Amino acid sequence: MRIRIDAVDLPGRTCRPPAAADTDAPAYGNVHVAVQRRDRPAELLEPQPGDAASATWTLQCTADSSPTGTDVKGPYVQDRLGRRFVYLSWGTVDDAGVFTMFRRAKLMLDVIPADVLAAAARDGLLVGRLGLTDPLGNPLCARVEPPQITWTAEPAR
Repeated sequence: MRIRIDAVDLPGRTCRPPAAADTDAPAYGNVHVAVQRRDRPAELLEPQPGDAASATWTLQCTADSSPTGTDVKGPYVQDRLGRRFVYLSWGTVDDAGVFTMFRRAKLMLDVIPADVLAAAARDGLLVGRLGLTDPLGNPLCARVEPPQITWTAEPAR
């Protein structure tokens, strides 16, 4: 099975630190977003500029039946305390191309309806669609669950 993340409404190449932070702090510049490899924060899949019209990532994974439903695993699927999710890491990219993370979004997989996940395992593709700008105009972060993201099963091509 594959997971495809289709993102729109990216926030731009600059953003301010969180509102609770020092208001005199400089803005983050040359902002990019990427999928983080499990347990390897420095390994990123296809960083995309924060001002792109859209961004898409496709992740290889496995989907196995278990007593609790469909168990999704793969190199980009995180597993913390039995909760599975995909990290979208936001960071700045310097002149040398070094990515420095400043926040992350957790795309929660354990909230996907069982019938959608089973159909995706059968048909080969799970698609998550979401916007990546929060209500304040900054990069979306924290836990991401429906209705912020829509999950569907589609036939693999």
